[in-house]
Amino acid sequence: MSRVVNWLQHHETRMFHFVNQRIQHFFLDHFFSKITHLGGATATIVISLCCALFGRDLVQTAGIQALIALTISHIPVAIIKKKYPRLRPYLVHPQTIIGKNPLTDHSFPSGHTTAIFSIIFPFVTAIPALGLILIPLALIVGLSRIYLGLHYPSDCIVGCLIGATASLVTVALWG
Repeated sequence: MSRVVNWLQHHETRMFHFVNQRIQHFFLDHFFSKITHLGGATATIVISLCCALFGRDLVQTAGIQALIALTISHIPVAIIKKKYPRLRPYLVHPQTIIGKNPLTDHSFPSGHTTAIFSIIFPFVTAIPALGLILIPLALIVGLSRIYLGLHYPSDCIVGCLIGATASLVTVALWG
């Protein structure tokens, strides 16, 4: 089993270094440093709350569902971060390229990725055409976390799974 784990860690580290170091570009530095905030607490709460309070019909329902999914999704994130304290990549790999004010809490799973995926699916369910915009946007937020040196790919994959699951279960149990 340890050979499999070592193999996975080796390839994940290679993927991390590729995204964090090999595709560096001035434009991407600015783009990812801005777009990453769409998965932050402020943006996800404000967007969901505004839709819940000021939206009508499907948008209002999706906003309420997004708030519920956002809340539910962060319970396992908090538990996992305490139970499996994984250091952020920039603390383990000195050659990591990082942005301003790097986070110091544990990296597994990605809270930003969890948050963005937890809020998009109620809107995609309500208005399927939004999926063409929101799903790629959520994937880009997850990628930004790796690009900025804050998360390994598995942190973002697990965040995506937790957020999407919380969101889809919330929508499914709603009606």
